[in-house]
Amino acid sequence: MRSPPGERPHAPQGAAVNTPSHRRPGRARAIATRIAVGLLVVAATTVAAAPARAADESISVNFASADGTPTYRASGWIYGMTENASGPADHFYRDVRFQYMRAGGAQLPGSGWVGGNYDRRWNATLAQARRTAALGGQFIILPHDLWGADGAGISRFPGDNGNWTDYDAFLTRLIGDVRAAGLRVQWDIWNEPNITIFWNRPISQYLELWRRTYQRLRAEFPDQLIVGPSCACVPSTNHAFWNQYLDFVRSTNTVPDIVSWHALPGDPVANVAAANATLDPRGIAHPRPYQINEYGASNEQNPADGAWYVARLERARADGLRANWASAGNLHNDLGNLLVRNAAGQHQPKGEWWVYRYYAAQTGQIVAVTPSPSYDAFATRATGVAKVLVGGGRTTGNLTVNLQRLDATSGIVQNNQVRVLTQRIPYNNGGAVQGPVTVSNTVLTLTNNAASVTLPYGNQNDTYTVTVLPPSDTGFTSVAVAQHSQQCLDNTGPGTADGNPQQQFPCEGGDQQLWNFRPVAGVADTYTVVNQQSGKCLDVSGASTADGAAVQQWTCQNGPSQQFTLRRVTYGGNDSHDYQLVARHSNKCVDVNGVSTAAGARILQWTCKPVGQSSPLNQTWRVWGR
Repeated sequence: MRSPPGERPHAPQGAAVNTPSHRRPGRARAIATRIAVGLLVVAATTVAAAPARAADESISVNFASADGTPTYRASGWIYGMTENASGPADHFYRDVRFQYMRAGGAQLPGSGWVGGNYDRRWNATLAQARRTAALGGQFIILPHDLWGADGAGISRFPGDNGNWTDYDAFLTRLIGDVRAAGLRVQWDIWNEPNITIFWNRPISQYLELWRRTYQRLRAEFPDQLIVGPSCACVPSTNHAFWNQYLDFVRSTNTVPDIVSWHALPGDPVANVAAANATLDPRGIAHPRPYQINEYGASNEQNPADGAWYVARLERARADGLRANWASAGNLHNDLGNLLVRNAAGQHQPKGEWWVYRYYAAQTGQIVAVTPSPSYDAFATRATGVAKVLVGGGRTTGNLTVNLQRLDATSGIVQNNQVRVLTQRIPYNNGGAVQGPVTVSNTVLTLTNNAASVTLPYGNQNDTYTVTVLPPSDTGFTSVAVAQHSQQCLDNTGPGTADGNPQQQFPCEGGDQQLWNFRPVAGVADTYTVVNQQSGKCLDVSGASTADGAAVQQWTCQNGPSQQFTLRRVTYGGNDSHDYQLVARHSNKCVDVNGVSTAAGARILQWTCKPVGQSSPLNQTWRVWGR
């Protein structure tokens, strides 16, 4: 979307801003002046709330109360894939268990069908739909964007002056293209028809569009699902558009398969309760799927708010697609603002991407959480591990997480003890984040099968994870970041062969940059270092003791050339997570060749520079997970 020079786009009075019937008590939420509701803001205006230092709070996790398995219903996005669908890289999607993409060529030049550039928008839609399917996701098609109603001024809308000929021709073309391509999609008929930026005509004309389109799609694709109304509103018994729409679809037998709305902001739990209260009196059957297909206002896109929405969507059992507030070339890139690009154009994850990565790693059974006024969490248990993703935001203070009925977990409690790992996911002012930061890793003795941990919310946009492990599990997983270049130790390729060389590369959060540090029995601070992507060990080639010997990967054999001691670096100005990685067989350091700052520079071993020397940073690795 583009705005006239010098003018901020705006939504019509009384229509553009969602007014949720419920907000989190004690939580001041800034409401963005909405343009495109998550699709295409150019200059959104926010009323920023000052950070509130609330009273300390607590939440409880009951591991004895299990209810179903994770389906990752919050892992959906609007756009965020390049026009030709070549980027971002697959792992950015797979690592977060990507579920949904909603797109239709918005913001590409030519205003779609009405501007004579339907083909370009369709080609982008087709490429993105095919890649979505290849990644295991469900594609939700947006006909209004293909028509050209994506926020720019357009010359005509379907049904103007009672004439539906042009729109019928558009539908014929689109239906034919979807069928010829063999796509299975969900049909989101029209985005935000209750605000003029997307529907600048009477509501009666929109309802007729809905009826005609629904009946046509049902006849053409009886087994493909129809989504609506995707309004810029949250369900309410007194919202005029919402109730008029429900009355119409009930009376015309055109009720969507999936009922949808946008929470910007909103509370999915309260929204679903309100939706039930509006469907029930009309005899519209539920439970039917609910899809909050835009959630997260622009000022809510940070780790704390993102994790809160995950927890609330899971609690509400509603599917969610995170809003995309980008414009111009950024709409079709950056995974809906979960990624940033460095100077070389390479994608790197923001803190909120790491929230979804932790969420994707939560397997087994969902367990019950009792939230507090400002915080909620999504918690799971599986054999040998339990995971809690905590969400909050807009407040600071201490949050106590009470871990109850740990006796109901499997393989975690040993001698009435557990290990509790707490990690912080930084916001970093919206910049790249190399990985979660370990705050504590402590063995706790249980009292009445329970333990607790306190999380210090010093930054309202950061959030925390709590991972419960057996006390005997003293390993950890982390990236390793070279401090002279701020690039990650990376399995080149990423290859799987023995002998594959290791390199430094911009940190991007993939398994090829995650290392499982497994303690060597009886040797303090010494680990075998296993690549999460290949399952092979960091290794000094040929067990050489010479300077310059290559650091590679090799099938794990647990010999001294695959054992590395973490030697704490303590010179002034360093971080508490800084270490040298010292090969046990040679007593030499893992080193970036030639102190290079280039992506792809090789990793080798070299004589360790004394701790305290002024320039050992190519041998200093920030190990965030320890």
